[in-house]
Amino acid sequence: MSRWQELTGGTSGEEYAARFDALRRGGKDVHGEAAFCAALVPAGARVLDAGCGTGRVMIRLAELGYDCVGIDLDASMLDVARERAPHLPFLQVDLADFAPAPLGLAPDFDLVVAAGNVLPLLAPGTEATVVQRLAAVLRPGGLLVAGFGLDAAHLPVPPALTLPEYDAYCAAAGLALVNRCATWDADPYGGGGYAVSVHRAGPVDPVRI
Repeated sequence: MSRWQELTGGTSGEEYAARFDALRRGGKDVHGEAAFCAALVPAGARVLDAGCGTGRVMIRLAELGYDCVGIDLDASMLDVARERAPHLPFLQVDLADFAPAPLGLAPDFDLVVAAGNVLPLLAPGTEATVVQRLAAVLRPGGLLVAGFGLDAAHLPVPPALTLPEYDAYCAAAGLALVNRCATWDADPYGGGGYAVSVHRAGPVDPVRI
């Protein structure tokens, strides 16, 4: 079972969406992740939202002209996403078991984004597998973008993934670090409890899963 399932019981979709709706009504920009991704690849690019949740990031990217697919295990989150954007493809799948072919997806995404502490909230021990599976659907030169907390102040669970560990998983999957920021506003990373990392797939296709 994932840390997310243990934390929420898989029933928090409406509550999660309501929290961001309240932030938006209060004047807060809730599209920082989408803006960050849009600065990396041009409109029309194929984007996989891994751990898409209620679709907040993906729906905004689709509005900006991106060709998006969302995947998540939490049915309650996907119910909200499908209600809000019934025209977009939201697929229920465990990231640790994700393979594109059975879902009818081509493994040639320009960008994969994992926002919202997706990686630290995976099932313990599956982090390396998930990184490899996400890397495997990138085209050569494609980007994996992941933002997650590194300390108790930025996570709803005890910290379980360090940046050196994450970079090692990426390297094993054929990805190289090209940028790291402290926020989705692209502030430079100089240490601290939250990081947004951008890794690029090499010129040779990584092993397909």
